[in-house]
Amino acid sequence: MASSRDRKRALARAKLERQMARRAAAARRRRQIQAGIASAVALVLVVAAIVWAIVEFADKEDEPQTSTSPAPCQFEDVSVQELERNHDLKDTPKPDESMVVREGVRILTLNTNHGTIKIELDADKSPCNVANIAHLTLLKFYDNTSCHRLTTDRLYVLQCGDPSGTGSGGPTYRTQDEYLPLDDRPTYPKGIVAMANSGPNTNGSQMFLVYKDTELPPDYTIVGEIIEGMEVVEKIAADGVADGSTDGKPKTTLTIETATVSEPQERQLTSTPPSPSPTASPSGAPASSAPAKS
Repeated sequence: MASSRDRKRALARAKLERQMARRAAAARRRRQIQAGIASAVALVLVVAAIVWAIVEFADKEDEPQTSTSPAPCQFEDVSVQELERNHDLKDTPKPDESMVVREGVRILTLNTNHGTIKIELDADKSPCNVANIAHLTLLKFYDNTSCHRLTTDRLYVLQCGDPSGTGSGGPTYRTQDEYLPLDDRPTYPKGIVAMANSGPNTNGSQMFLVYKDTELPPDYTIVGEIIEGMEVVEKIAADGVADGSTDGKPKTTLTIETATVSEPQERQLTSTPPSPSPTASPSGAPASSAPAKS
């Protein structure tokens, strides 16, 4: 009997051991399957993240690059000291930034006592100075003013835009320099129109019209080019300076009866005008080979 019971117990124990072994093997297989699934899911997530990053980068590459807004124009009031020293300045409100157009061209039309002069103002290269000129024409600042200076030796310009006629007049604010012909030769070719000044960033209302190629330091902001009426300027230049010198009041008076500026439009010139820009003496006249006029 004892022997029979022992055998039954041994068989039951063996059966239990086999069941436990099968259960352990099944558990191992479940763990292996789960580990495989987890690895596959992790791989899918990694691949998805890589694909997303590539697509996101490509989308950003395709997006148009937005440039920062240009700095606002600097229309600065002259100092109290200058106002006290220079009584030829005319009290003038400053332009508003909303008037500044930064592309295209505008046509400045000067109706004079000797004919019409048209100047193509370049808003691409000198937007602040072009806006300033347009502002002054709206105020009729140039109306009934005479070109006060002519130079005929090495410096070939007719200078206009001073209501006082003294060479030291202008508005009571200043505009910064813009388009300077640093690499152009000649710096100021025939036909160019540039702002006269009394040092860096002191542009006011005075401008000079170049009637013959002129070499000047590239210190004067070029605002445009004469597209009509060059013969008017050449006629005044041919008549010479009133006192017979090479620098002074023109012998023949050229009066700007009215001045207007058109709305922005496409460029009329077939080629881009050369880059110019001069700096004037304290009187606002270009300072270079010709002496400054006060």
